Amino acid sequence: MKPTTTPAIGQQAVAQLVQIPWGHNLKIISKCQHSSEALYYVQKTRQHGWSRAVLTHQLESGLWQREGQAQNNFDSTLPAAQSDLARQTLKDPYVFDFLTLTQSYNEKELEQGLTDHITQFLLELGTGFAYLGKQVKLPVGQREFYLDLLFYHTQLHCYVVIELKTGSFEPEHAGKLNFYIKAVDEQLRTDGDAPTIGILLCKNKDKLVAEYALSDMQKPMGVSEYQLTQSLPENLQSTLPSIEDIEQELGGEV
Repeated sequence: MKPTTTPAIGQQAVAQLVQIPWGHNLKIISKCQHSSEALYYVQKTRQHGWSRAVLTHQLESGLWQREGQAQNNFDSTLPAAQSDLARQTLKDPYVFDFLTLTQSYNEKELEQGLTDHITQFLLELGTGFAYLGKQVKLPVGQREFYLDLLFYHTQLHCYVVIELKTGSFEPEHAGKLNFYIKAVDEQLRTDGDAPTIGILLCKNKDKLVAEYALSDMQKPMGVSEYQLTQSLPENLQSTLPSIEDIEQELGGEV
């Protein structure tokens, strides 16, 4: 019987593995099949100080394969240095495995779930995102418009508008997001801020349609899919106790 071998992750990766905790080493060695992948997780662990739990989550969600994969128009709308960093900031798909929604969830429920689990949401978005609010009101002319989610990115030094869609990407979604980015630039952005960027998260997309839609947009934006790995039938969810019910039960037993 042949002995089990660990993936060949290369001398460079091995040299850097000794610079992070041993438990992290074991996780990376057991999960990574290529030296470039192992180096990625080693460097991210050192850069961001990931705990073993966070590292495990990133490995299991395939962060290396997802980072920088979203379709975007950053090359034509941002300076080169910011374009590269903005591209690395995006993922495709985003994995919201911390949410439990009914199969017929709507955008309001998705938005509420993400903000209710803001710590996990920020972890999935990545380093640098600071949450500013949901349904942020922006008056334009005689009307009022509401942004689904608004963030500030501390490394890009810019506002980030996130719009949520529970269905497929449509070209008009890009036009609406372009309008929102313009409004944030005019009303919130200051001299010290870089151009606002937008992220449109949808259940699915046709890549060519997204490419066409983004090509003529003047504002920087990206389009990504998201995945929900937990979904409950509505009749089952209605029978489950809420978080408040569970907390009350636990409190009564203390």
